[in-house]
Amino acid sequence: MTVRERAARDEGPPLAILQLHGRFDGSAKDRRVARLMNHWGSKARHDLLLADPGTDAARTLIDPTVPMRILSEPPFGPDGGPGRFIALAQLMRGYDLVLSFGWGAIDGVITQRLFGLLMGLPPLIHHEDGTDLEVVGPLGLGGDLYRRYSLSAARALVVPTGRLAHVAIDQWHEVATHVKQIPDGIDVAAYAGTRLPSEIPGLVDDGRLIVGASVEDASPAMLDQLLRAVVPLKDKLRLVILDAPQERAILTARAAALGLDGPLAPEALPRPQDYLAALDIFVLLAQAEPDPRPLAEAMAAGLPIVATDTGDIADMFAAANRPQVVKAGDDAALAAALARIAADGSLRAQLGAANQRRALQCFDESVMFELYARLYGGAVGREGALL
Repeated sequence: MTVRERAARDEGPPLAILQLHGRFDGSAKDRRVARLMNHWGSKARHDLLLADPGTDAARTLIDPTVPMRILSEPPFGPDGGPGRFIALAQLMRGYDLVLSFGWGAIDGVITQRLFGLLMGLPPLIHHEDGTDLEVVGPLGLGGDLYRRYSLSAARALVVPTGRLAHVAIDQWHEVATHVKQIPDGIDVAAYAGTRLPSEIPGLVDDGRLIVGASVEDASPAMLDQLLRAVVPLKDKLRLVILDAPQERAILTARAAALGLDGPLAPEALPRPQDYLAALDIFVLLAQAEPDPRPLAEAMAAGLPIVATDTGDIADMFAAANRPQVVKAGDDAALAAALARIAADGSLRAQLGAANQRRALQCFDESVMFELYARLYGGAVGREGALL
């Protein structure tokens, strides 16, 4: 194909995209979808159909100049009745591409399996984000059965993490080449540079190193473990809880019992890019697979990180920082990792710089934008339509 022929193929009207969601109310998935829509602007027009009508609060995240609509019909999901698959297939025929998101939109994938060839439906790409993996499907049968049945009809299955890629391959028997892992991206450059401690409301610089902890998915036992790890270093470290203001009273009482200054747990924080670089060390505690975004943000801010070994955490870090990934519940390992980083300024700088380079290589939003553009454009035979 000549350059002129390729350009002609990529030019043309905006892609007509139908999005199928269970809900569109502000989850990490919804925020990513809105960012992609805003980035592509007028290169695509989007219609969103929700299984749970009215759960569309995330529409406010979409730039008003982006061509989009929220459709009210046809109904789909369990309340749509047996005829919902035919009605959905008839709707899908009017688009270049169909995107389905999570278990709430599994009807779209099943419709593609049932009627894709018969009705000449456009390509469909399915996305899973880590929730509802153990859901029970129709007739009381496991949801995995329905995923296995339907996903072969999708052009690709997109997941944001390696753990979900393994679930797709091992549990749903997806072919590895059918699974596309695309990490959520951030604007890495926005986190670079220096910030003042005063960017965190209530924080007064007293000369100690500032440890910011993300504990949203931490158990009470893990919070207690964090406090115990800080106690021997209380003259060197100041603890700030970044995402759990509701735990302030419990943390303060427990810290007092341990002889520790109450950790700061602000009611509300500015945007992470405005304060993360004011920290000296970042800690992430999670008992299940955490949202990878806070970790990518800390890496973009050039922070050394201590984290529990759950999900894809160890694989996200720069290699030099991986020895600071500790087993959940291992008090000694957590305390030792914190002490090691707190004692060595050159190590903190080395780990922070390595994490920042890795964030730029793997988690910058420009990478995410290009990977999605090539996947979606390639599915409809117009590789450059969204580039």
